Amino acid sequence: MTQTPELREAPTASVPPTRRRGPHRAWSVAAVTFLTLVGAAGFASLPGLLIEPLHEEFHWSRGTIGFAVSVNLALYGLTAPFAAALMDRFGIRRVVAAALVVIAAGAGLTVGMTASWQLILYWGVLVGLGSGSMALAFAATVTGRWFVERRGLVTGILTAGGASGQLVFLPLLSWIVESQGWRPAAVTVALTALAVVPLVWLLLRDHPADVGLAPYGAREFVPRPAPRRGAAKRALKALADAARTGPFWLLAGTFAICGATTNGLVKTHFVPAAHDHGMPMTLAASLLAVIGVFDILGTVASGWFTDRFDSRRLLAAYYGLRGVSLMFLPMLLSDAVHPPMLFFIVFYGLDWVATVPPTIALCREHYGEDAAIVFGWVLASHQVGAALIAFVGGLARDALGTYDPVWYASGALCALAVLMALVIRRRVSPATA
Repeated sequence: MTQTPELREAPTASVPPTRRRGPHRAWSVAAVTFLTLVGAAGFASLPGLLIEPLHEEFHWSRGTIGFAVSVNLALYGLTAPFAAALMDRFGIRRVVAAALVVIAAGAGLTVGMTASWQLILYWGVLVGLGSGSMALAFAATVTGRWFVERRGLVTGILTAGGASGQLVFLPLLSWIVESQGWRPAAVTVALTALAVVPLVWLLLRDHPADVGLAPYGAREFVPRPAPRRGAAKRALKALADAARTGPFWLLAGTFAICGATTNGLVKTHFVPAAHDHGMPMTLAASLLAVIGVFDILGTVASGWFTDRFDSRRLLAAYYGLRGVSLMFLPMLLSDAVHPPMLFFIVFYGLDWVATVPPTIALCREHYGEDAAIVFGWVLASHQVGAALIAFVGGLARDALGTYDPVWYASGALCALAVLMALVIRRRVSPATA
């Protein structure tokens, strides 16, 4: 994600490749990465399930709880552009293991909290920094180092880890919260994070050269590069250069609305909103998990469309359809699941992260070799948008006693995103991607 033009090779990186039998070591590294990302989805799944239990036990306002979630989401996004720099400097294994320990500490400490500032510190700051230090850069760094062939396939599989984790953890955590309470659910998240640490430490390696292998599909052995310095400086420079261009602000704006209408709104507030209408929390969480299934299908299809159609028009279509679906949601919420609600779950799920492939394509079109870094900053805006709506949604529920105005306002935001996507100019010079 963050590469410097001048790379020095470490003197110890000239180990010749070893003869291997059986599957390439890259696949076990990818498997550990997948399991880690599945676990990371579990960490992100819990906040929406805690709003009602924490409100009932501590009498904290939903706005206060939403603020803790917003801090988590914002730090997740703002840490991400620098995560690859940390991995380049200290190694993937050390950074991911440390991040998992920080997440476990944050989740575990919430069990003994008695004040709202502790929720903000433990879940907002610690879990936010820990998850942001690995999730977004982790998959890109692993595929870039360990794979030459099948890189696209592995990237797609690892990206699906988040949706798979949501599918696994949401029903489980919602059942624990309802039957055992929120504290056992927080302990489950902490233990899950700790359980992955030995796998990361024992099976993950920073580079194929560490075990005397060439990357999967490479024709030649690739020596391990020396630790890279200055990657964070390049990330900031790429931001400064992109910020002088109009397309960056339009892409950041549309993606902020994307985050607001997915992670910030639906992932955080759908379960408590459905619970307001009498739907059991476990059933509402299961519906949210099903969104993850169709999320995978929608993202793959969007990538196929992006190769064939104008990315700006695809974004406009995705945001427009999402806005319409959110406008209808207040009329669909009830104490049971009816066919129209199932249609919403399928329709909305297909659109959940369909915006990612065309957004990446537009970054590549406008920013060439800096596209990955620029997309990291655009992705940070996604999380900031999610953080804002997570907080505002809780405040609105406290003040109005209903989430309905939040759904309608989010639909209007999607209409704004449609206009922003359509006015992104095409690059006149040939794309450098």
